[in-house]
Amino acid sequence: MRAFIATLLLLAGCSDDHGSADRPRDVLVRLADDEVKSLDPQSISDLASLRVAADQFEGLTRINGRGVAEAGLASGWTQSADGLIWTFTLRPSLNFSDGAPITAETFARGFARLRNAATAAPALPLFEAVEGVEASAPDRVTVRLRHPFPALPELMAHPALAALPLHEAKWTEARPLVTSGAYRLTEWALGSHLRLSRNPAWHGGTAPIAKVEWRPVSDSLTALRLFEAGGADVTSDFPSSRLAKLRQSRANSVRVSDYRGAYYFAFNTRKPPFDDARVRRALSLAVEREWIAKTLLATGVQPAWGIVPGALSYRPAFADWPRARRLAVAKALLAQAGYSRARPLIFEMRFNSDVDHRRIAVALAAMWQPIGVEAKLLNSEAALHFASLRRGEFALARSGWIGDLSAPENFLAVHRSDGGLVNYSGFADPVYDGLLDRALRLAEPRARATAMRAAEAWLMAESPILPIYYYVSKSLVGTRVDGWFDNSANAHPSATLRWQS
Repeated sequence: MRAFIATLLLLAGCSDDHGSADRPRDVLVRLADDEVKSLDPQSISDLASLRVAADQFEGLTRINGRGVAEAGLASGWTQSADGLIWTFTLRPSLNFSDGAPITAETFARGFARLRNAATAAPALPLFEAVEGVEASAPDRVTVRLRHPFPALPELMAHPALAALPLHEAKWTEARPLVTSGAYRLTEWALGSHLRLSRNPAWHGGTAPIAKVEWRPVSDSLTALRLFEAGGADVTSDFPSSRLAKLRQSRANSVRVSDYRGAYYFAFNTRKPPFDDARVRRALSLAVEREWIAKTLLATGVQPAWGIVPGALSYRPAFADWPRARRLAVAKALLAQAGYSRARPLIFEMRFNSDVDHRRIAVALAAMWQPIGVEAKLLNSEAALHFASLRRGEFALARSGWIGDLSAPENFLAVHRSDGGLVNYSGFADPVYDGLLDRALRLAEPRARATAMRAAEAWLMAESPILPIYYYVSKSLVGTRVDGWFDNSANAHPSATLRWQS
């Protein structure tokens, strides 16, 4: 991979957007921000792996190129009056890429596997509302819910509950991979690329683009250079500091859009110093979110005091205080917790390698200096960083959450006491759990939304995480690619893209 990158960088400035010697003209090359972790959709939670899975596996529903759930392997669905029983009717004559039939039992078996403790599926908490998935007829799938869940069509599009080829004992090892979606994997060179070709049995017909290649590039600056060198059609990110220049030089390729996600740092609430909520609140008070969002990054991101994005996002009273007042209260909280000039608060702040993560970490450390806090910076590559978070081996660490669904509970459930490995902070609060449980039981939309906001307000008051901003998606899309529509889900399945005519 290093040799490949070096070759493309030598070509920078002399290539156009129609391909290079290392990018076949008939292959859509997409840059992912990380290596794919697994081909099994029930074993993954990272975006890079989920995007590749969505290209290959389809569920009862699917997310289209505008980020909206639509009928997938099901032709449609109905729900009961109380919203607890949903029935999906399958399209006729569905088959996997190897010709094996896809029936209602495929989904019942897939859900049983998802729920099996041996699977250790990281996405399982997303399906907390689902009590059972049954094959009520060969062409009919019945989904029973524990409580109302209006976002179920979105949830059923998650690759973890797609039609998986469980009829094959070692299906993740097969080449080509047996799939139910528009594409199937034909080649995977770890650290270099993963190539997909059309699935000839896909019910949707022939995907517009014959082949797709995903290449892992974890550093956004490197990804930008590869794109500019003609080595890729699509990047999933680029450094915020380059936006103004890109809008001048490649205005037709720059895509910036609201994105359903929040960027934050997680406090390790399991041990000192951040087992004390006063310390967590003090650091939150001293952060200049407006400056980070609008001056440091300046990409259209909005400052965040909560974790649920949207027009009614959480905003505490202190957001409107002058800085002097916020710093005074922060110092008082630290003093109450036992910290002073003689006993300063010193800790390590982790972040994964990226130019913007470093800029934000440096800014935070500077903002805390006036209240007598010393934050030591530690960066590492993404895999090591998030492994440390899962093991709880950190004090304060960069994190964030990109919503799998637009529903607020998708953002809030991460921080429940039973949130599992993705609850990096280790926050466990029965009051918060109870508030969220109450919200989940409500079916009436306004009452449900009000209860969700109450749960978020409690969570933010306890401050197990330090919100910084709400994401925007930042992509570069080559001019030979058509069919790209900006959307808050940042969903752009390869099957919805095509070559410009």
